[in-house]
Amino acid sequence: MVLCVACEIKLRPNDEAQNKIEVLRYDRLESRYLTTGDFSALQEMNTEYAIETRTLIENVLKLGAVYEPDINSKFLNFYQDTVLQTIIADVETQYADMDDVNKALTQAFGRAKEALPEFVIPKVYTQIGALDQSIIVGENIIGVSLDKYLGEDYPLYAKYYAKDQRATMMRAYIVPDCLNFYLLSLYPLHDADQRSQQEKDMHMARIMYAANTFVGYKAFSTPYVAQVEQYMKAHKDLSLADLLKQ
Repeated sequence: MVLCVACEIKLRPNDEAQNKIEVLRYDRLESRYLTTGDFSALQEMNTEYAIETRTLIENVLKLGAVYEPDINSKFLNFYQDTVLQTIIADVETQYADMDDVNKALTQAFGRAKEALPEFVIPKVYTQIGALDQSIIVGENIIGVSLDKYLGEDYPLYAKYYAKDQRATMMRAYIVPDCLNFYLLSLYPLHDADQRSQQEKDMHMARIMYAANTFVGYKAFSTPYVAQVEQYMKAHKDLSLADLLKQ
C-alpha cells in the first residue's frame, strides 16, 4: 500500500529542479577547525553558519554560550578525544560525496510538498556531533549529525548502542529520519503530556506512514504503522494532509 501511494505522487522535471535540495556541508568546516585548528574555518562557521554553530555548541554539546570568551577553546578541546577524532575522519571518508542523499532528499521532500499544501522545503545541513542527536529540526531547517550514520557494523557503535538501535544508524536512514522528524515538527501532538501512550504511538505511526509514503518504501515498520495502512485502505478518500492533522 505504501509503495502504491508513493508511486502516485510524482514530480514533474521542472518541479524537481525548483525544489532541489543540496546538503550544506557544515561538517567540512567543522572538521577543518577541529582537526587542524584552522581559524579561517572557525570564522566562516561563526559568520556563514551562525545559527548552526550556536545550535551545536549550546544545544547539542552543551558546552556553554557562544559569546563566552573561552568557548572556542572549549569547543576545540572537546573534540580532541581520540574517539571523536576517529569519528571525524570516518565521517569525512564515508561522506566525501553525498549526491545520492541530495537526490533522495529532493525527491522525497518534493513529494511531500506536492501532497501537503503548506509544506515548505527546508534547508538541510550536515554536522559532526558527539553521538548525541541524529536529527535537529528548527524553523525550516534540518541538521543531520553524520556521526550517527556510519553504518550498523561501525565498530565504535557496538560500545554504546544495542543491535536494534544500530540497525537504523546507516546512510539509508538519513532521508527517512529527516522527513520523520521534520513532519513531526510540523504536525505535533497537541497536549502530548496529557495523552495516553497509545495516542502518542498512533500519532507517531501516522507521521511514519507519511514518511514511508514520501520516500517510497517502508523505512519504518511497526504494528501501529500497519494499523494506519489498514485505516488508509478503508478510507481511500482521506488525504495525507488530513491524516496528519487528525
